[in-house]
Amino acid sequence: MCGRFVVTNTVQGLMPTLLEDGWTLPESYNLAPTQDIPVVRVRDGERELASARWAIVPPRATEPPKGRPVFNARLETVDRLGMFAGPFAHARCIVPALGYYEWTIGHENGREVRQPHFIHDPGHGLAMAGIVRAWRSGVGDRWALSAAIITRDAHVAPGEVHDRMPACLTPEAYEAWLAEDSDPGEMKELLEQTSLEVAHELEHYPVSRRVNSSDNDGPDLIEPLR
Repeated sequence: MCGRFVVTNTVQGLMPTLLEDGWTLPESYNLAPTQDIPVVRVRDGERELASARWAIVPPRATEPPKGRPVFNARLETVDRLGMFAGPFAHARCIVPALGYYEWTIGHENGREVRQPHFIHDPGHGLAMAGIVRAWRSGVGDRWALSAAIITRDAHVAPGEVHDRMPACLTPEAYEAWLAEDSDPGEMKELLEQTSLEVAHELEHYPVSRRVNSSDNDGPDLIEPLR
């Protein structure tokens, strides 16, 4: 799965064919579900950087649903499930990231311990594949965006610390993925291929357990443990 990730302005220079000059990315080392995240999408034929709530909100809702947020969509079923199928066909996006976190479970002094790892592609940003849905935010007639990140089996990534990972795109696939008229079946095949390529480039290392609380932020969160 993907439940926390990092985005900073340094990503701008790492993804020049995705992010345009003049765009400003948020700066967060611990983005969590239900927070606003940056998404790149095509609207009216033009690529734009937008902000979306990281967790899908049904289009007829006037406020986010209560209960467990739906912030990931499985690649294996994203084209079939009702909540995801429409956006996957017509509203795909890319979530730029410096990297993301996953956890291993261990024990210390008889207690369960969740150890975070920072996972990234050294020298490159991650173009995580996603979908967006618009919903009425309850503020007048204003529409807002919600988003989910698509995940896949992580066993394709050597040394992966979790059984799921975000499905990512290579730069050559950006245009096709974001195109408004792309065939969903072809997009699923494309994402299978590109995410496999990216997976083999990923590296990870353990980081501070301060990541475990989404209240914590700052560049020290991605420093390797000594």
